[in-house]
Amino acid sequence: MTPPVTHSDTATHLGAPARLSAHGWGWRHAGRRAWAVRALDVSIEPGERVLLLGPSGSGKSTLLAGLAGVLGGAEEGETEGTLRVDRDQPAAARGRVGLVLQDPESHAVMARVGDDVAFGPENLGVPRDEIWSRVDAALAAVGLDVGRAHSTSALSGGQKQRLALAGVLAMRPGALLLDEPTANLDPAGAREVRDAVAEVIDRTGATLLVVEHRVDLWHDLVNRVLVLGADGSLIADGTPARILEERGAELAAGGVWVPGREPRLASRPAGSAGPEMVSATALRVARERGRPLPWTLDATFSAGETVALTGPNGVGKSTLALTLAGLVPPAAGSVDASPELAGGLAGAPHRWRSRELLTRFGMVFQAPEHQFVAATVREELAVGPRSLGLSEAEVEAHVGGLLDRLGLAALAGANPFTLSGGQKRRLSVGTALATRPRVLLLDEPTFGQDALSWASLVELIDEVRAEGSAVIAASHDEHFVREAATTQLRLTAAGVGS
Repeated sequence: MTPPVTHSDTATHLGAPARLSAHGWGWRHAGRRAWAVRALDVSIEPGERVLLLGPSGSGKSTLLAGLAGVLGGAEEGETEGTLRVDRDQPAAARGRVGLVLQDPESHAVMARVGDDVAFGPENLGVPRDEIWSRVDAALAAVGLDVGRAHSTSALSGGQKQRLALAGVLAMRPGALLLDEPTANLDPAGAREVRDAVAEVIDRTGATLLVVEHRVDLWHDLVNRVLVLGADGSLIADGTPARILEERGAELAAGGVWVPGREPRLASRPAGSAGPEMVSATALRVARERGRPLPWTLDATFSAGETVALTGPNGVGKSTLALTLAGLVPPAAGSVDASPELAGGLAGAPHRWRSRELLTRFGMVFQAPEHQFVAATVREELAVGPRSLGLSEAEVEAHVGGLLDRLGLAALAGANPFTLSGGQKRRLSVGTALATRPRVLLLDEPTFGQDALSWASLVELIDEVRAEGSAVIAASHDEHFVREAATTQLRLTAAGVGS
């Protein structure tokens, strides 16, 4: 029987573990034929620790957004059945649920780190003196030691992810919902965040529901695993040991990152280092309005190579990629294009016009949404080819091939902003590939991917390398570095190594 709708005074029991439930629940985005989730029946008891698995696009993020009460109204989609936090509708359970989204950019609302973490507790009416003790404790728990006054805009993507988690922890919710919370973190940072979450739920007993594609980081922390199928239905429910033992092969075949069953590239197309494309000489880079980062780079990047930029969060991998792509001027030193790449253009790449950069450099930003300019997935992929003056027949053929390779053909008419996080990432990579750039720069190209879409995406990137492009990828994905990189540049505060 569906619990009655009530509006309890949740402020009286903030911090007590919350019960989460779905009864015949479903959600369909506006303009879509297929439901993201449908006919879902599940109950998560107070204090349970649950890992939610499933292929990219199976509705995991949609379920978390629904439980957090942030899915929106009828203009954004259609719903059926009910969701409850305790006995309340999610929108009425103010402060009971804390949600950390895939995109850390969407969390930051204040200019300074301390103010941003204080925003949630302040809106819950927490006393001022207690707010700041909560802020300091939350920042310490996630390992973000930049100081309260540090600018949120000056943080790296991984640091923003820690900030988002700190803001939720400071509210001390009864349920902690985490959507790929370590996607943009270096391996050490991912373990630190996982340990911080473990400490919080050990101390508070809060209910935990975490979405991750990769099981190994979380399986010994959770006591239950839920698996959604490609159609958004619940296909498995049990303890981690039982689910992995009894259904490990099936889950791996469906795209779940099962320990010991990780994907391998089916083939590595032949290719070797070709002509130099771009070089860095005594290069120093700086974030917007920031001081130059402490290292200097001398390196060349050649056709037929995939260079992985690795290193801890905040060291400057994303800034380096933007600088090499000609989108940010060097703070010192130079970035130079080879005559083959320049094709008669003079000056440094950051002085070229956008149309001149188009087929020479392709950039995939860390936040996929920063690249979307069209109303549908198909039109998004067509923007680059059309700007090159291709005929409509050529555009259609090129876009159709990419839709198939990226696993997005069924979503060709969907609004890019309604895609799942993994689908958005594949689309953003596709928009860069659509112009066949000679130098392809990728910032965390594989985050949010199930094992099957990961393999397809990495094989596509590797084909670009083998066909004669230089590929430069900033990545924390050790599996990507191991499988796809021909060279590794590790950035640290002390310098650059390989």
